[in-house]
Amino acid sequence: MPAFATPHAVRSPSYYSASLVAESNYPAVRGEVSVDIAIVGAGFTGIATAVELAERGYRVAVVEANKVGWGASGRNGGQVTGSLSGDGAMRKQMRETLGSAVEDFIWDLRWRGHRIIKQRVEKYAIACDLKHGHLHAAMKPSHMDELKASVDEAHAHGMADEVTLLDAADVRAKLGSALYCGAIHNTRNMHLHPLNLCLGEARAAASHGALIFEDSPVLEIVHGAKPALITDHGSVHAKQILLAGDVYHKLEKRKLGGMIFPAMGGIVTTAPLGELAKTLNPEDLAVYDCRFVLDYYRMTADGRLLFGGGANYSGRDSRDIAAELRPCIERTFPQLKGVAIDYQWSCAMGIVMNRIPQLGKLSDNVWYCQGYSGHGVATSHIMGEIMAEAMSGQLERFDTFAACKHIKVPLGEVFGNPMLAAGMWYYQLLEKLR
Repeated sequence: MPAFATPHAVRSPSYYSASLVAESNYPAVRGEVSVDIAIVGAGFTGIATAVELAERGYRVAVVEANKVGWGASGRNGGQVTGSLSGDGAMRKQMRETLGSAVEDFIWDLRWRGHRIIKQRVEKYAIACDLKHGHLHAAMKPSHMDELKASVDEAHAHGMADEVTLLDAADVRAKLGSALYCGAIHNTRNMHLHPLNLCLGEARAAASHGALIFEDSPVLEIVHGAKPALITDHGSVHAKQILLAGDVYHKLEKRKLGGMIFPAMGGIVTTAPLGELAKTLNPEDLAVYDCRFVLDYYRMTADGRLLFGGGANYSGRDSRDIAAELRPCIERTFPQLKGVAIDYQWSCAMGIVMNRIPQLGKLSDNVWYCQGYSGHGVATSHIMGEIMAEAMSGQLERFDTFAACKHIKVPLGEVFGNPMLAAGMWYYQLLEKLR
């Protein structure tokens, strides 16, 4: 059986798939291919790492079971924010390695992905609707204390010109919604069309000689002095291999099983709103709220509301995403009661129990990188840079992550998602109490 869960190349019926600048059309693996580094998975992690390595002069091959950006990289909310899932656990564990430098290390991580993405979009002229501006919104007064602490931290790091605390009246001036009692306005944070970004980065990697293969599920990773990827119709031989399939692959289950679990996020996009879009969101800001299970939304380039939320931690898809999210849309924007929803789709996010991205080695020359717990657009680009450094012999940042301890759930496919669901129920209960 192929090692990827869905070995076909049909994209999800999303707004992103319907608004591609250019569809990918890379060949499948046929016969034997030899490169310096082979990467499994053509999502953000695999493609970002390929760009970094190809720019350094390595001959790289990326092997994808479906299409470039087929998974979460091409289906997410498109928000590039300085939030890190698991930063508290990161700080606690990494302090053993970094000492007092851990604070600066984590603060730099928050923003490194922004710089990589912005520079890459500019360098390769990637058309992906990149825009600045974001609100982290408070739904009740108890949320304001944490927002103020975040603003104070940002100001202490020299971001006073980019990060502002807003009260309820300020938020209403920026959004046609009375739902929020305050927010952080952040002009460094960004939003974009993630599938067009991933496809543009794939073209960038190819422009430096990287080989990209689609419709090529990896059946086996061969370890040893001459590692290789085995597919149905060929093989890719390399000096080093990176497994970057996140939650979508089923490879190396003996070592990676029980470490990462799927949470299904639902997203919808309305019909074009015309002039109403400018009334609802005149500054074209991306928004998410302060809850543990949050809503997130933004406007698309053609004036639709793209709205996501309500992650399903059972690991199973929702049957009617539009029906689930319509009440959330209408609560946020009563003006949109009954609005037509043109697209609905799901997105499998790789969730790690302690929320720290998982970087490591499966053998001397086979590496893995996965698990961004819903914060993947920026984080995947940071990890792509770190993995390219590591595979080039610069191990400092990789070692910092690789030293972190992770929870491995026995019989993970049976118990992992129920544990996640129970954990999120607990956090939702705490939400009601704070």
